[in-house]
Amino acid sequence: MFKIGEALVGSGNEVAHVDLMIGEKEGVVGEAFANGLTQLSKGHTPLLSVIRPNLPAKPYTLVVPKVTVQGMEDVEKIFGPAQAAVAKAIADSVEEEVIPLAKIDEWVVIVSVFIHPEAIDYRKIYQYNYGATKLALKRALTDYPNAEKIRYDKDRAVHPIMGFKVPRLPEWNTPYLQIALDVPDIERVKKVIAQVPKSDKIILEAGTPLIKRYGVQVIKEIREVTKSDFGLRSGRP
Repeated sequence: MFKIGEALVGSGNEVAHVDLMIGEKEGVVGEAFANGLTQLSKGHTPLLSVIRPNLPAKPYTLVVPKVTVQGMEDVEKIFGPAQAAVAKAIADSVEEEVIPLAKIDEWVVIVSVFIHPEAIDYRKIYQYNYGATKLALKRALTDYPNAEKIRYDKDRAVHPIMGFKVPRLPEWNTPYLQIALDVPDIERVKKVIAQVPKSDKIILEAGTPLIKRYGVQVIKEIREVTKSDFGLRSGRP
């Protein structure tokens, strides 16, 4: 078994984003788990999550920092509230039978956590990472999202960082306009370009007659005139 889950919980600098893998010790997740413990990376050192010192959660869970750990303040956030929250979420998921009790010695978990360098509220770090881990785990074990969910949301969703929705555009309704510059007179071509609105949705094509007269160097001249406000391509085969 190899399952993947993801969840974003919270807000502000303490927001938690968790990527999670769960699977058998004898499978690819177990191999990744062992590699994570033995092949360390500066600033992203994985650690075994513990509910308290000397009490690891089961299934054994490896916490991997996403953001580069720069100093002891970052270390304390990872080794303190973040990993403790992950461990508690795993333990509670076993108690709530999200993870089968019979599998706690057969499975392992890898949890990648995001901790903002400017996060300061340990209580929120704990709360959000606990919630994100439980949600990501539940999603992994239920194969969320299914194909229907993705199909429905992909043309409606707005990513919070991007901030705008991208509508679905039929393949035959491309949002680009291509203008062929076939007149074999560079001065007339420049006048035409001057009247075209500046837009990265417009492609100017240096036509074959123009290239035959001036050579491919005319493309460079046209590009200097447009100042990269347009796409540019050659119409010569």
